[in-house]
Amino acid sequence: MMLSGFLREIPRRVFALTPRQAFLLTGVVGWALSCFSWVLQKWEQLNPCPLCIFQRLLFILLGLLALLFALPPLSTETWEGRRNCRFLGALLTALCLAGFGVAFYQTLMQSAPGLVAECSFENPGPIEQLVEQLGMFWLDNSPVLPELFFATGSCSSKEWTLFGLSLANWSALAFLSLGLFLAWGARLLPRRE
Repeated sequence: MMLSGFLREIPRRVFALTPRQAFLLTGVVGWALSCFSWVLQKWEQLNPCPLCIFQRLLFILLGLLALLFALPPLSTETWEGRRNCRFLGALLTALCLAGFGVAFYQTLMQSAPGLVAECSFENPGPIEQLVEQLGMFWLDNSPVLPELFFATGSCSSKEWTLFGLSLANWSALAFLSLGLFLAWGARLLPRRE
């Protein structure tokens, strides 16, 4: 009986969040997802690909920006405050959509090989070049977690699945969910007050 009351209470509390609280929650979730990806990589001895590392980087950036946006006093009482919340929310939502696009592209790579171009170390695209340069820089200069951004795997392989979904699938769902939550929390989507 108490569990059903608790479950009914969750949506009401989520719908009552202010934009600052939505940014704070998004920042915590972004950092948690990036930490979870690294822990899972170490625990399961996975070989992350360039797109996996890029998605990790986007989760870190999303978490950092969302936490920064939660810090200043964002007053939604004034028109200026509402406009700022919407702008910051739109920026974070766009970042989530970019992450969703990358994760969806990797999902296509995994589910239909040959349909889209495979990431390659011989003829790297912009994402692969960025991840390779970041990985080498981080590997050479970081005293902690030197392999955090080092890509060694293939983008089309499914090394780990949960309920039949690969990490790329879960990442796409996370980016899409966070993007919708941010669009709602920053008042980009209509909501009942």
